[in-house]
Amino acid sequence: MKKHFFAFSLIACAVGVTLPTQAFAVKLYAAGSLRDSLTEVGKSFNQKYGIPVETRFGPSGLTREFIEQEFSKTGKSADVFASADIDNPQTLFEEGLSEPVVNFTSNRMTAVVRSGLGITSDNLLDFLLKPEIKLGTSTPVADPSGTYAWQIFDKADQVTPGSSQILKDKALQLVGGNPNAPIVPNGKNNLVYFLEETKQADIFLAYYTSGKTAQATEGGDNLQIIELPDYLATKANYGLTTLKNADPDGEKLAEYILSQKGQEILAKYGFSAPSTSVPEHQGAGGILLAVGVALILNKKQALVKKQLVKLDHHR
Repeated sequence: MKKHFFAFSLIACAVGVTLPTQAFAVKLYAAGSLRDSLTEVGKSFNQKYGIPVETRFGPSGLTREFIEQEFSKTGKSADVFASADIDNPQTLFEEGLSEPVVNFTSNRMTAVVRSGLGITSDNLLDFLLKPEIKLGTSTPVADPSGTYAWQIFDKADQVTPGSSQILKDKALQLVGGNPNAPIVPNGKNNLVYFLEETKQADIFLAYYTSGKTAQATEGGDNLQIIELPDYLATKANYGLTTLKNADPDGEKLAEYILSQKGQEILAKYGFSAPSTSVPEHQGAGGILLAVGVALILNKKQALVKKQLVKLDHHR
């Protein structure tokens, strides 16, 4: 019997040594607007390090609440949180649930318009205020895109007094966690569905990247992306944080998102370079992350300058 047990132990040890160990997946929670870009970043990260990335995408405000609930139940949540704003991850940091926050990429709000309306940046506010024009937005607080839309309405009030309340009253919160919002069929792009298929909206205030994705989707090639006039322009700074009790590979994923490769993938989807501002009451960790982004951007700018010099030399 002892001989059999000894032989089994040897086999078990051999199996433990020879079989490759399966890497645990890094858990990434991120804004819905990052679905395509960070899915690609995750695949690239996996190819480089052999570490799979498990993703969950949704409205950043609701995702932050979900993270808080997970911590209250288990003391742990995802490894990395990539939000469409700074406020939601900053809230987690101030609650002691995450590391300092860094602005890892930026976006901007635009008006995505269904075809045939003749809307331009110059007449956009006039159209928004027309009673017959149906205006779609995301849901404020639950989703930063909705909060940014409300900021646009408040800016409009500075130009046309009273317009803020008019726009807030007429805005249809069609996405972003509104429990009363229409259900979008699986596989359908939200903007294409509401603007072209059902025509529940004529204008949708949405991220530039979301508009680009919609245009590239079947049925969305006629959609127009109208840039907001300067007096309504609203930038969206996205925040990245590593959560408390995160797997060490989570920090590696955050660094990869900030790396040149990660930033190149984000840029491919229409995201712009981040600013490197960090809230003053964050610690040195957040500043170091921000400095890392700045170094990446400086290197890219230097490379572009060198290429331009070479082009000029050959002319």
